[in-house]
Parts: sequence; structure tokens; C-alpha cells
Amino acid sequence: MSHQDIIQTLVEWIDEHIDQPLNIDVVAQKSGYSKWYLQRMFRGVMHQTLGDYIRQRRLAMAAEALRTTERPIFDIAMDYGYVSQQTFSRIFRRQFDRTPTDYRLQA
Repeated sequence: MSHQDIIQTLVEWIDEHIDQPLNIDVVAQKSGYSKWYLQRMFRGVMHQTLGDYIRQRRLAMAAEALRTTERPIFDIAMDYGYVSQQTFSRIFRRQFDRTPTDYRLQA
């Protein structure tokens, strides 16, 4: 199995479990590789770190939830692993250059 195949399988698993607590240790355990080797392999295939990928996927899925549901922003933030609505709003604004509320209203 090539590195590309291994990482693709792992990315699919991450996307299926993105609503659960995920960190490099959990993903490395799932993959069967050491976290250091996994991170090097992931970066080589995906051109970004594993941690960055997980953060970006969570933020993208939260943005989708803002656009497609009327659930409270707090609930969406908690569902995608943010420790508070304030943290979620700060990170969201940094990525999308607007607050989650503005994003929802303009979507």
C-alpha cells in the first residue's frame, strides 16, 4: 500500500469521525504508525500538517452547518470541538474574515 493510499484511507476515517475528539495521538493509534512518522507521511502527501487538516475540516463543517441549519452557534461550536463560542468565533473570523453570525446571514 502506497503512502497516498494510506493517507487517503486515513483522511476518510478522519472525516467520518471529525465530530469526535481527534488529535495526532488518536489518529496515529488508528493508523498503526508512530505519530512522528505519520506526520511526515501526511505532510508529504497532503502538503499540510495533520493537525491543520483536522482544524480546517472542523471549521469547514461548522461553516456548512451555519449555512444549512438554524442551530445555535454555541451548539455548532461545541459539536465541532471548540471549547467556547468565543474561541470558535475568533478562529472563524480569522479564517473567513467575518463572524459566524455575519456568515450565516450572508449565506
